[in-house]
Amino acid sequence: MRRRILAVLTVLVALAAPVTPAAAGEQRAEAAVFPSAVIGEDFPDPDVIEVNGTWYAYSTNNGRGHVPVASAPAPNGPWTIRGDAMPGGPSAGWAQSGRTWAPDVHPNPDGSFTLTYTAWHKASGRQCVGVATASSPLGPFTPLGSQPMICPLELGGAIDANTFVGNDGTRYLLWKNDGNAIGVNSTLWLTRTTNNGTTLSGGNTALISSSGVIEAPDLVQRGSQYVLFYSGGGYVDCNYLTSYATAPSLNGPWTIAYRPLMTTASFDNHVCGPGGADFTGDKVFLHGWVNGSRHLYVADLGWANDYPVVRGSRVRYEAERGTLNNCRVRTGAAGASQGAVAAYIDFADSWVENTVYAPRSGSYTLHVGYANGTGSTGSHGVVVNGNSQGSVSYPVTGWDNWRQASTSVTLTAGWNTIRLTKGNSYAEVDYLEVQ
Repeated sequence: MRRRILAVLTVLVALAAPVTPAAAGEQRAEAAVFPSAVIGEDFPDPDVIEVNGTWYAYSTNNGRGHVPVASAPAPNGPWTIRGDAMPGGPSAGWAQSGRTWAPDVHPNPDGSFTLTYTAWHKASGRQCVGVATASSPLGPFTPLGSQPMICPLELGGAIDANTFVGNDGTRYLLWKNDGNAIGVNSTLWLTRTTNNGTTLSGGNTALISSSGVIEAPDLVQRGSQYVLFYSGGGYVDCNYLTSYATAPSLNGPWTIAYRPLMTTASFDNHVCGPGGADFTGDKVFLHGWVNGSRHLYVADLGWANDYPVVRGSRVRYEAERGTLNNCRVRTGAAGASQGAVAAYIDFADSWVENTVYAPRSGSYTLHVGYANGTGSTGSHGVVVNGNSQGSVSYPVTGWDNWRQASTSVTLTAGWNTIRLTKGNSYAEVDYLEVQ
């Protein structure tokens, strides 16, 4: 009889959310808190700010206008659509109505507000970035200039501008050259701005580049690093996703996350195509497809050693990287995540302990990837922060035939320990996913 051991990841590596959809017969115990749908109509590419206790959200053009705007007393609502923040449309000097995308609104020190937007360039038919200002977050925003602020036509134009202000107060604009429109690479750029973000200052710094789709950049500065969020995949369906890259400085080098942060699968299909994300404080706002339109969602955001964790999106911890007691790792495991598993958890004092991160206190789902080649259902005890929280059961699968079993756990905000202890029969464990 082959008897195995579990080990759990103690080093936080690529805190992102991969998933294999639930296999047939997977044991389920749903406790995850998924993103909340807060605007139940078309509201894509959201940008969200908070001003004097009121929250404002802006979206790509739709039947509500050029720049639809909504407000709420709190991130989770209730949200009220307030109309069009730029009712006169984009600059008549260079743009035409019909494709006003991905607005970004930023409050200025003098109490005014700057809007950067993507619009349809009349002369070329490409998309370019313009700027507008207003005295209120509701607008009306008035476009500035008779020419776009950013419009590299040789690179396909420009889309998805987003303001970033560093800890030193320096203001920048993130944007994407729309290489996908002309069959060349797309790059996410960073350009310094002045005059409340209405004037470009200095050259352009290339951040990351791809021949595929990378767009909707959002940059956050943490204590130890910069985190550059972006969307990828085709925005027209559930393949759209949110990933990120990290760097020690704005000049790089940038390291792409091992796994995307938010995908349709990582949310167990509760959000279709989670993208266009805006990271604001301890919340992330995103859109997802519902019956042919993109609705607005909000989820809790936490930071684990300056890496992002979104509540409801699975985060994987490799079992073999955990703290092991009287058990050991088996390498060369066919079909296992990263080729190694925890095995030989055979004795009363055998256990594996992992440290996991929770953005908020509350209920979570613990998914365990396992294989059980014995003739009977196995189990492990589940001990969270030193307290028993029941057990997780492993129906027979055969060795190296990996499935998932799930159970509910209660976690505190921040770091938690999860220990799997010897239970009934025997099983190998490949990984844990916390959702």
